[in-house]
Amino acid sequence: MGILIDKYTKVICQGFTGHHGTFHSKCDIDYGTKIVGGVTPGKGGTNHLNLPVFNTVIEAKKITKANASVIYVPPLTAAEAILEAIDAQIDLIICITEGIPIHDMLIVKQVLKNSSSILIGPNSPGIIVPGVCKIGIMPSNIYKMGKIGIVSCSGTLAYETSYQLTKSNIGQSTCIGIGGDPISGINFSDVIQLFIEDENTDIIIMIGEIGGELEIEAAKMYKNLKKKKPIVGFIAGISAPHGKRMGHAGAIISNINETAEAKINAMQDAGIEVARSLSEIVNITKKITKKLIY
Repeated sequence: MGILIDKYTKVICQGFTGHHGTFHSKCDIDYGTKIVGGVTPGKGGTNHLNLPVFNTVIEAKKITKANASVIYVPPLTAAEAILEAIDAQIDLIICITEGIPIHDMLIVKQVLKNSSSILIGPNSPGIIVPGVCKIGIMPSNIYKMGKIGIVSCSGTLAYETSYQLTKSNIGQSTCIGIGGDPISGINFSDVIQLFIEDENTDIIIMIGEIGGELEIEAAKMYKNLKKKKPIVGFIAGISAPHGKRMGHAGAIISNINETAEAKINAMQDAGIEVARSLSEIVNITKKITKKLIY
């Protein structure tokens, strides 16, 4: 199957009746995802996309038995939406919203530590188990069922990698975008460990970028693991200058450990095979695939 979601996952959408919530919920429903309702304060008791709308997440969970929520609300209220989902004890929360104030996310991060919820994002494209369940904004037609797990902080780089793999007849088990904001929920280390325990994932692709030290932390964690699976790594922004933000809010080099070269060195030291281009990711994956016995 995959990690974190499956065909039984019941999803509610926070910001359900808005433009983005409507469009992407419909796409997910068309893909086969079990969207069971949505939350828009003040519109409780109505219907949208032939599904019930609730005023609160707690009410939505009680009625629909949802165990996942996807969030499409504006940045200034997105943290509040995440906190509401945590308070309702939603198992998996996917926040698509970009640009949530860092102060707000610091509060979310602290609350998250004392909860049982898993947060993907913010600024995440979502998560997909090809052919089974899709929650988020990724284009559904570029994926194929298979054995490659992809974790990325960049949505577009993950899309391109998945598309190139699919064109090469190499399928994916789960593709997850952890988001590119400075403060987020689930990270590379968390996802790699989930992939290693997933019997349907044989190879892991980790797509990182300059800024922060999550990739280095993941490399150190992986190096010390007894149980391993092959990882192909890629770091975007190798030519980016110090102090210059490149794309994501978290993609800014503030110290030597946040450069592309530092991350590449740490990954190679851990035994991760590092690609220097997106096309090389696919070529290395093909090479590893040929060595595996299915």
